[in-house]
Amino acid sequence: MKIYEGLKLRRSYYQLNKELPVSTDEIHALINEVTELVPDAFNMKSARVVVALGDKQDELWNGIYDVFDGKVAREKVDGFKAAAGTILYFYDEDVVRGLQEKFAAYAENFPVWANQANGMLQINIWSALRELGVGANIQHYNPVIDDFVHDMFGLPENWKLVAQMPFGGIVTEPASKDKENIAERVKLYE
Repeated sequence: MKIYEGLKLRRSYYQLNKELPVSTDEIHALINEVTELVPDAFNMKSARVVVALGDKQDELWNGIYDVFDGKVAREKVDGFKAAAGTILYFYDEDVVRGLQEKFAAYAENFPVWANQANGMLQINIWSALRELGVGANIQHYNPVIDDFVHDMFGLPENWKLVAQMPFGGIVTEPASKDKENIAERVKLYE
């Protein structure tokens, strides 16, 4: 078992459907476990996750379309709505503020660290879903949809929305990626 095998499988799947190859209970268990395992600076445990399935999935994306008042194409939004579910990623600003007060010398870093931890959570869940045969993609309709999402799910205002991840059965594999010259991005010095 190698973590980079999961990363190799992970791609942005935009052609998704509601037919999952595993149960929603398995997906819920995976999200719970990964959320617990992903590290966070100062062990702050700032990440929060909401999973919308079934009617809530459709309501979410219909609402997102409405919030944008037609400025995002219906076909695009319907592509995300066609997925089995959406994972909404947040971090708890109260947790971050509490650590800023407790460790004032690092205060400006805590929001950055919360976002970094959230990114680690996203990539780990995304890769783990793909290992189960589930496709996903990542979206960033926040902050435009923040109020709608908070109202829809009755969430505390201190939960800051970071990203949305539609997931579902894979309809079509994405085109293969071009191999890049990684030496332009990674330098090794001995």
